[in-house]
Amino acid sequence: MLNIHHLELFYYVAKFGGISAAVRNMPYGIQQPAVSGQILQLEENLGVTLFERQPFRLTREGEELLAFIKPFFDEVENVGERLRQNFAPQLRIGAAEPVLREHVPTVIARMKESHPGFRLALRSGFQAEFELWLEKREIDLVVAPLRRTTPPHCRTLPLLTLPLVLLAPRGSKIKSATELWARGRIAEPLIQLPPTEPVAELFHRELKRRKVTWAVTTEASSLELITEYVANGAGFGVSVNLPALVKHRGVRVLPLDGFAPLELGAIWRGELTPLLRLALQHIRNYVRETWPNDAITTPAGEPAGK
Repeated sequence: MLNIHHLELFYYVAKFGGISAAVRNMPYGIQQPAVSGQILQLEENLGVTLFERQPFRLTREGEELLAFIKPFFDEVENVGERLRQNFAPQLRIGAAEPVLREHVPTVIARMKESHPGFRLALRSGFQAEFELWLEKREIDLVVAPLRRTTPPHCRTLPLLTLPLVLLAPRGSKIKSATELWARGRIAEPLIQLPPTEPVAELFHRELKRRKVTWAVTTEASSLELITEYVANGAGFGVSVNLPALVKHRGVRVLPLDGFAPLELGAIWRGELTPLLRLALQHIRNYVRETWPNDAITTPAGEPAGK
């Protein structure tokens, strides 16, 4: 009896032209040795060689098998999505806690005026988690910082550009970030998000370019938490210039001139469903209304308004 998973692996190997290419492009994680081993099992089960390895070329038997399984695997995701949309459509959104709390409710309320029947699932987390959940199709849409490289099979809609800022305790004698850069090596405690988060990546990339060394003493799980720790005198914090996040009586905001800004956007995987398209339209409209001077009006990726 044929193993369906083995057939799926063969489909991806044939689609992308080899085992290593298939591993890089498959919608879920699997190691190359595992793929090679399972393809060998499939060939042993069938008693034929399905493709030549170097250079890659399907054999006659491989062509025959691919012709049989290709229609199924080409359409399986589309069929699943259609079935999900026909039965109580669901929108699963991932974003930072402040975004889910302060901004998403308005967007959802507007969507439900014209599309009242959908279910909603909200999930907060870090950037790496969002990208993994998209890859595993556990969420449909992420509102988060955009990286230089878009995750595989994903599309993006830029929404808002936010300057990076340095938060200083109100009682600090430091009046500008330039005073710190002049030292070369900074001794004050530094509070930031985990190093894999885009805000931290942008900040330290510019520090490196300026040949400035500043060791992180505290990693926080949110920008709000960074503000609270700075206000309590625990050190300096890296954040973005968003009043709701940085406005605090115990904090002074120091501009970071010359630092690349954070670009916030929507990220999704695959083709737009009607519900996802509606969500992107309302998100873009909300951003334009709330930050009219900063919203990016010419989006990259698929235009949500069409």
